[in-house]
Amino acid sequence: MKEIAVLTTSRADFGIYRPVLDRLAGSRHLRARLIVSGSHLEPRFGHTIREIEHEGYAAFRRVRCLRGDMTGSMARMLEGMGRQFRSWRPDLMLVLGDRFEMLAGALAAVPFQIPIAHLHGGEVTRGALDDSFRNVISRISHLHFVATREAAERLRRMGEEAWRVTVSGAPALDRLKGRPRGPRGDFLLVTFHPVTREPGRESAQAGALVAALRRLGRPCLITAPNADPGHEAIRERLRRAPDSRFVESAGGEGYFDLMSQAAAMVGNSSSGIIEAPSFRLPVVNIGTRQEGRLRARNVIDCGYDAPDIVRAVRKAVSPAFRRSLRSLKNPYGDGHAAERIVRRLESTVLDDRLLRKEL
Repeated sequence: MKEIAVLTTSRADFGIYRPVLDRLAGSRHLRARLIVSGSHLEPRFGHTIREIEHEGYAAFRRVRCLRGDMTGSMARMLEGMGRQFRSWRPDLMLVLGDRFEMLAGALAAVPFQIPIAHLHGGEVTRGALDDSFRNVISRISHLHFVATREAAERLRRMGEEAWRVTVSGAPALDRLKGRPRGPRGDFLLVTFHPVTREPGRESAQAGALVAALRRLGRPCLITAPNADPGHEAIRERLRRAPDSRFVESAGGEGYFDLMSQAAAMVGNSSSGIIEAPSFRLPVVNIGTRQEGRLRARNVIDCGYDAPDIVRAVRKAVSPAFRRSLRSLKNPYGDGHAAERIVRRLESTVLDDRLLRKEL
């Protein structure tokens, strides 16, 4: 059996991996080995490795990496992953998305000539450094599983050979297929992360969001920001939001339940762009963090100012806007991504043709 190292560094990517991990568990040709790192191992971010274990998955290896600034964390991740690969060499490594920890982990595989398969490449988020991290991961990867045809075309323009790219759809949508929907409530689901290309503005941006929530007067469920630089300022501001509950992590299934029941989603999370259309959930996307991503018509973009946010939320929760989403289709996939990904991994020959890229 081929051993597949699956690197997870946050609650966000683990939720996306879940359908792939479930499908790998049933494969007669592949065995998944989970490497757990990043915010999963940190109590200040909810120690979400417990959620992984609660869902029946074991950490094959653990690599602690978050230390001070981003460069220190990346250096620690690179060193820690190198130690793992010196004692254990998987047949292939599966990575996802665009986090700085994910990039460092992928780079560690290069000197060991471990083939890399990348999920969710070819996308654009101009407001975040993640854009650069994602493109670097794509350039050192040997297989690509992308959510949309637009993402596939973008990778081809970057020089990736067409045979390496599979349009699988977004794996997270597999978990939503046939999922029962709860009754809509009147609360707002709020998730706001640092905008890493706009350092130093986190407190002001989060403060404007809190001011808007105060004016709107709706109950809010607020999930904590990710581990990017500036998260402390956002966390401090959001904890002061009126009529709200602040949680470190709602858990994968819990977060989807919230999306199915919320009146609207507010913030700048990719979940508002990728998963929310499947719930026909109105989304107010604040600022530039998700700039460049393909959007369904459930997304209303607005600026950082409180009046802009208030106007956008009022439009999002209006009966007319909700009615306009009744026939909404999610452009990120059809709920069969994991099947396509695992089938391609099973059929891939791990030879020199795979490892030697034509750049």
